[in-house]
Amino acid sequence: MDEEALIARAKEEREKIFQRYDKGREPGAEIDPWEDPQFEVYHQTDRYGFIHDQRLPRKREPHEAKALEIEMGRVKKWLKLLGHSSQPAKRPWEDKVVQAKVRKRVFKGIPEKIRGQVWCKLLNLEQVMKAEEGKYKKMLELARNWSTEARQIDKDVNRQFRDHIFYRERYSDMQKSLFNVLVAYSMYNSEVGYCQGMSGLAGVLLMYLKEEEAFWALSVLLADAKFAMHGLFIEGFPKLTRFLAHHDKIITKFIPKLKKHFDQCNLDSILYSLKWFFVVFIERIPFSLCLRVWDIYLLDGEKVVTAMAYNILRMHKQYILKLRDMDQIVQYIQTRLCEDFGYDDDTVIKNLEQCMEELRKAGLELPPPPSEIELPKKEFGVFVEPTAAAQIGRRKQEFSETEKEVTETVKLKREITEQEIANLNRIATAPGGSTQQLNTVHIPESEDGGSLLGSSRKSLADTSVTSTADLSVLSGGQSQRSHQAFDFCVDEQNIIPSEDEGDGESSPV
Repeated sequence: MDEEALIARAKEEREKIFQRYDKGREPGAEIDPWEDPQFEVYHQTDRYGFIHDQRLPRKREPHEAKALEIEMGRVKKWLKLLGHSSQPAKRPWEDKVVQAKVRKRVFKGIPEKIRGQVWCKLLNLEQVMKAEEGKYKKMLELARNWSTEARQIDKDVNRQFRDHIFYRERYSDMQKSLFNVLVAYSMYNSEVGYCQGMSGLAGVLLMYLKEEEAFWALSVLLADAKFAMHGLFIEGFPKLTRFLAHHDKIITKFIPKLKKHFDQCNLDSILYSLKWFFVVFIERIPFSLCLRVWDIYLLDGEKVVTAMAYNILRMHKQYILKLRDMDQIVQYIQTRLCEDFGYDDDTVIKNLEQCMEELRKAGLELPPPPSEIELPKKEFGVFVEPTAAAQIGRRKQEFSETEKEVTETVKLKREITEQEIANLNRIATAPGGSTQQLNTVHIPESEDGGSLLGSSRKSLADTSVTSTADLSVLSGGQSQRSHQAFDFCVDEQNIIPSEDEGDGESSPV
């Protein structure tokens, strides 16, 4: 098939995808049964919209009723701050006195009823949307005609938050909004395009914001210096590497026993912290707690992610130290804590405040400033017609210098790891020694026999919670990066010596 025919086929496929979302759930819509899971919604949906396998209690516990009563009282105070009550605040939102109150109330928890309104204020969406009036509609129209990401976005929409009432039904209004936000943003930010993980961010934003608000909120999260997520999703994922190095410095300084335990288990921080940094703890801690963290994140920015990452390990240090296997540790951090964090949300947030203050005093709130490579270089919202190869979805033939360099690093790390395990096994099986063999570390090969980068077709959401693979930093261009697992490696990090050897490690209150 020649190039022109391939482009025509890709265009036809894109049009069909958009048509399915346009039709939604109207009679005659083509929806495969496997795409539409069945739930007994009427008794299994929690207050956040998530559907549970087991019946929820018919009656609220006394502490739950009390918490709701307190929350309703807070709604009135928030409405006054927002200027929506019969007695609006006398001072503007930007006033220092008002901001001090906002800060205090955010840490107490934004009431569910008005979370969307507060998020709009924290992200300054009203001003952003006024300055960019009509831009979202234009990007959506461009996506309909030119998007090279529609197929992958459609796949991710089909698996994102399917246990939530908003996204349960295939081609529902909320799935359509999620699809629209992602395809429009892929046109708006041509450097990033679409990268898996962004569907989780947009999915949470849409739970509390209108469609266009969610689009601009996503834009703020990626482009504003306070959040600067752009550096997480561009080629090479430079911000991830920078923040992982800083995370290692923090745990080496403040919880050295745990860091030593991780090292003894050959556990690299990337194995347990991927979603911490990429999607701000979505699907890694209980959703009610995740929202509390998001509230503070939208207030204070990226330093909250650094502090919460430290906080999680600090609060669960004693239990993690009892786990003797890499897989057990990763399983506990990535899966068990999401099911049951072990502490109530208020206690976790109080500990988060302590961690933020501890890091501030130590000068470790944030890693060193980003380099130029992390910052956006292309103007947003400027359309550039995609190449024929991009329209077809063809993988570029040549790997970038970043890919080549990182691939060599991964190969070297793999050889070193395999050699270390072989040496340990020889010692273990020597006369007088144990006969127990160490588990070897499986490292995935490239599907195409070339670069380890750009080979996997798994999404961020599908990353195994128990994978012991030596993960490599992947790059590979906008559209290819979108379709791959996030495999990373971390260079040898410069670490801050501990002020003590662990006897004085801080513990949660």
